[in-house]
Amino acid sequence: MAFTGFDTLRAELRTLSIAQPIGRVTQVGQGIIEVSGLTQSATLGDRARIRCSTGREIGAEVLSLARGSLSLLPDGAADGVAIGDEVALQNQGAISPDDSWIGRIVDPFGTALDGRPLAKGPVERGLRAAPPAAARRKRLGARLTTGMAAFDTLLPLVRGQRIGLFAGSGVGKSSLLANFARGVQADIVVIALIGERGRELREFVEKTLGPEGMARAVIVAATSDQSPLVRRRCAWAAMAVAEHFRDQGRHVLFLADSVTRFAEAHREVALAGGEPASLRGYPPSTSYQIMALGERAGPGLEGAGDITAVFSVLVAGSDMDEPVADILRGVLDGHVVLEREIAERGRFPAINLLRSVSRSLPDAASPEENHLIGQARALLGAYDRAEMMIQAGLYAPGSDQMIDAAIRVWRDLDSFLAAPAPMGTADSFSQLSDVLSQAKL
Repeated sequence: MAFTGFDTLRAELRTLSIAQPIGRVTQVGQGIIEVSGLTQSATLGDRARIRCSTGREIGAEVLSLARGSLSLLPDGAADGVAIGDEVALQNQGAISPDDSWIGRIVDPFGTALDGRPLAKGPVERGLRAAPPAAARRKRLGARLTTGMAAFDTLLPLVRGQRIGLFAGSGVGKSSLLANFARGVQADIVVIALIGERGRELREFVEKTLGPEGMARAVIVAATSDQSPLVRRRCAWAAMAVAEHFRDQGRHVLFLADSVTRFAEAHREVALAGGEPASLRGYPPSTSYQIMALGERAGPGLEGAGDITAVFSVLVAGSDMDEPVADILRGVLDGHVVLEREIAERGRFPAINLLRSVSRSLPDAASPEENHLIGQARALLGAYDRAEMMIQAGLYAPGSDQMIDAAIRVWRDLDSFLAAPAPMGTADSFSQLSDVLSQAKL
């Protein structure tokens, strides 16, 4: 469906209001601002703007409602807010994506961050939309080429699949996400940078992602210095952008970095609203928020497009049982574990294949390809079990046929996991077959 300039103009006019409900600040507490006069107009999650007597304006969100008053959580520090200051109520702040957003960087409110004008789309999208009806969603689609040998063979990614990328800091997570953005078959790439360091945004766009990746990408960014409301909203806004393109029939690659920072932002908001902490400090609602976000990705309805998603998770000390990693792993279609020990010896991406799983297998590969995948895993597993003895010189060649075979191919097989795949899946499997032939099993 084609939209005209009049549609864009109507979208801009729709955001204007002749009258706004106005309340007054009655109390300023520990990060929470109490307001009277808006209880008949406000709903939970509405946006508001506090107009301080000093001239400063502060964005806020309705956190809780009570008879006669409501509580706001401000976007930033409440410095300068005084009793009696005006509070103007706004709507829940839907976002209006547009095709002109491709190649642009926006904030979670749909405002351009690259200094150029940005048009609103003609259709508003709710930030917390429901996923497609479960009984009417399509099945997972065909295997996608990624430009990386490991994912074109041993860890296949298929259309509509949702995978997790579990890694500590500094092990090449951002570089791997950029490789996905440049190499995976997709019409549009939507990237959510949640709580990212401010100085890294431009570096990610210009150096890590590059012009090739940016040409088909929309980046939604909220830096680490912004409030938890904005950081949490970043994930929802980026998903709404992805849904906009999916509903046009396009295949969208959604990259989120990271779900951990999304969960941490939600924890701050929930605790401020009085929700008790559990799950190692996370409130009970964290599980729902993570699962609801993940379910919005995946195959669409018949006639619509699909959202293939990669959600990154920061895991301290490779602890895959920490709450965010454990919750997300249970709702995804696979997970990839990056390990610091592998990165420290210079192999990138630092994938630990034995701890990584793609649930698109065995359907995503032919019987011959599944045989090669099983053989590679068996050899890597054998080497892993005997590695301490091998490195210490305690293993005697000839003691175990599988270990002998693993030693012969380990170096080449390890290098294969870091190899590019410019020629596609068939060529990558051919290379893998050549490597495994050295095992002489």
